[in-house]
This record gives sequence, structure tokens and C-alpha cells, in this order.
Amino acid sequence: MADQPELAVLLHSIVGGTPAYRHEFVHSDAPAGLGDFDSWVIRTVLNPAVPLFREARYLLAEETGARDTPLYHGVLGAIALGHNTRGGIAGYLERPSTNIGHPLTVLEDCGLVAKEPDAFRTGRSTYRIAEPLITFYSAVMRRNWSFLERGMAEQAWQAGQETFRAQVVGPHFEQLCREFALRNAYTLFGEPPSTVAAGTVADQAARTQIQIDVAVLGTDGAVLSLGEAKWRQTMGIAHLDRLRRARDLLAAKGHRVARTRLACYSGAGFTDELRKVANAEGVLLVDLPALYADPS
Repeated sequence: MADQPELAVLLHSIVGGTPAYRHEFVHSDAPAGLGDFDSWVIRTVLNPAVPLFREARYLLAEETGARDTPLYHGVLGAIALGHNTRGGIAGYLERPSTNIGHPLTVLEDCGLVAKEPDAFRTGRSTYRIAEPLITFYSAVMRRNWSFLERGMAEQAWQAGQETFRAQVVGPHFEQLCREFALRNAYTLFGEPPSTVAAGTVADQAARTQIQIDVAVLGTDGAVLSLGEAKWRQTMGIAHLDRLRRARDLLAAKGHRVARTRLACYSGAGFTDELRKVANAEGVLLVDLPALYADPS
């Protein structure tokens, strides 16, 4: 699918890199092209006659010993919809934080959920579902189960595909960009990294926080790269300015930014103005074809 990178990202957002999920579990049915993707989801992933349909539920039961425990599903559902801090999960579920400690620990221990430290804020972490299929199940299938249990796959997909594209594909694209930066760090930034993660930079003057989707730190603690990833937005100068601001704020806090390369990752491309500035300033621009190719 490297010759159809948008389709590749959409597929990976559901089945990840598990070979069986692309072959045996879908009866070797693959979308013929981008225009066939929605139909493929309906006839395979949302089809009770296809093994992939119940795989997420089996995975959760097998790995945790929990069989349809509402709290486990609730925690996963919260994370899948973007409530990825401990407080955010508890707030979404309207439960005390102490009530979600055990399921989070179990989900971490069995590898279904990953706890990822913030690149710039000590003590702050976010949670990410490690298996894309469980993210898809939690964000799309479980929330539309009343349709699915009646065999109404088209209606379920109609109700869930906007959530999929906004809440599932967007964050998954950010993760793919972090993996790209890690995989190609030496070529892109001149040295191996110690950390590739998301991070937040506080802008007290503006009373806001700047989200860094791809932060690359060197083995000496220097900031090698600050990147922003947008799945459905054409990126322009405003995105670059936000990264410049983050770099300046980090420098003011004592971080070493002399070697920092700013990076924009986009599934929709870049404005001509940004391309011109990026060429002059050495800003890294990564579009979908570049994401699936070795950097030059």
C-alpha cells in the first residue's frame, strides 16, 4: 500500500501491523483502492461473519481476564476518544481517579495500553491504546453496537466514520509520524535520539499550551526536533510560527535548541508559502508519500 499512502494510513489505523488481521481475519479481502475503503470496512470489519469482527473483544478478555467488564471498556473508550490523561479518563467516566487505577494497571501490564511521559513536563503522562484494532472497536464499534448486533453495518459506519477519521486516524497519524522520526532520526537530525514523544510547552504569556506532536530529544538532552502533525489540514506558516514560539519558550527555560530542526507532518500537504520558507530555513516537511519512503 506504499503506492497509496492515504489508504495505507487508514488501513493501519484499524488493523495495525498484524499480518493476520490483513489476511486470515478478513478472508484476504483488501480494498481495491481509496474509493473502496468505506465498503471494505462495512463488508469486513463490521461484518459478524468475518473473524476480525469480534477479535478486539476476544483480545481484551484473553489478555486481562475481563469478560465484557464495563469499566475496562469504559477506560478504553475514554482513551480512544482523546481523554488520555488519568484525570481525563476519570472525568469522562464520572468516577474518582482511584477507581480507574486498577484497570489502567492491568491494561498496561498486558500491553494493551501504553503510558507515555510528556517530553517536556516531568510527572505528566498520557495513555495510548497500543493495538489499533482495540482503538477502532472502542471508538466506533462499541458505540454503535445497537446497529451492529442487528446486522446494520452500513448504518453503524455512517454513524461512526466521522469519529474514526477525527478521533482515530488523527492520533494514529501522529504516532506514525513519531515512528518515522525515530526510524530516520540519524538521517534527519544527524544523531540517534534518546526520546521521541509528544510533549506540551506552556506559553504563560498567551495563557495556553503548545502541543508538540513529535518531539525528538538527543542523548545529551538537546532538543533535536519539534514537530506538529495534522492529518486533515493543509499546513501553513501559522503552524511553523507555533513551532518557532515553542522553540523560543524552551530556550528561555534552559533547553538546548541550537540544533533543533522544526518539522511539519501533514496528510493534506503544505501551502506554497510554507514550502518556500521551509526550503530556505531547512524546515522538515513530511507528507504522506515521504512518510512511506526513505528520506533523501
